[in-house]
Amino acid sequence: MASNGEEKSRVAAAAGGGGYGYGGYEGRDERKWWPWLVPTVIVACIAVFIVEMYVNNCPKHGSALGGCVAGFLRRFSFQPLRENPLLGPSSATLQKMGALDWNKVVHQNQGWRLISCIWLHAGLIHLVVNMLSLLFIGIRLEQQFGFFRIGAIYLLSGFGGSVLSALFLHNNYISVGASGALFGLLGSMLSELIMNWMIYSNKAAAIITLLFIIAINLAIGILPHVDNFAHIGGFVSGFLLGFVLLARPQFGWMERHELPQTNQPPKYKAYQYVLWVVAFVLLLVGFVISLVMLFKGKNGNDGCHWCHYLNCVPTSKWKCNT
Repeated sequence: MASNGEEKSRVAAAAGGGGYGYGGYEGRDERKWWPWLVPTVIVACIAVFIVEMYVNNCPKHGSALGGCVAGFLRRFSFQPLRENPLLGPSSATLQKMGALDWNKVVHQNQGWRLISCIWLHAGLIHLVVNMLSLLFIGIRLEQQFGFFRIGAIYLLSGFGGSVLSALFLHNNYISVGASGALFGLLGSMLSELIMNWMIYSNKAAAIITLLFIIAINLAIGILPHVDNFAHIGGFVSGFLLGFVLLARPQFGWMERHELPQTNQPPKYKAYQYVLWVVAFVLLLVGFVISLVMLFKGKNGNDGCHWCHYLNCVPTSKWKCNT
């Protein structure tokens, strides 16, 4: 998320307003799960950030760009704002802790960084924005679908975001953050809406609201120091995973007063099976091709000379090579 320790994402700050069930379907007859996975992930990310700052130890290592910020925190004080405006550690600390680094992944066989970078954050501001987004999005999803499916979407989407990000990372850039995983949850919400289209009574409002949230967050990704490739990779992964993991039977989830008395069990529609198969195949093929390209040392920018505009659009107000 950071180019040399700066921000990768300000993801999904607006997403909290969308909620789940906004489309006129509240699912009052469904089983409710007690959410524990999302709070655990939030606590884990906070704990990892504390470890980051402990390892960073700004007073001891210092910086050529100025004094430590919030010096009263002593060992846990932040790097100078000129070095890291997000109130966090140095790039060297993030690399040591497992930030995504193309050279280390491809040439030093450190593929574990594709997962470890999901748990790191470039600064306190970055951490707060991502954790609030996860709280708003993830809690309701876990209540609806349970910890296993939402946990799988979160981790696999984060991994997908890391893979695409690594394919387009420049050699001197690093990336950290849960933004790909968060975009995966947004993507899964969209595919869940499409997959279970028949059970929503206010379809137009639901899809317009969700598409607006997604568009705003992707638009933020064209700003400097924001890793939009992680957003896009996470979103596409989550979108496909939603078709695979979040299908609902189309009979039995409707309002009970609208249904005749019957013992007929819930059933999946034919189109749901088709979407499941297509999404699973695309997901599997996409992961395989992307990983093969990555570990062969391919750089996505070499074959796509305009793709860098998906990550940053230069204007008179900012440059994209800083």
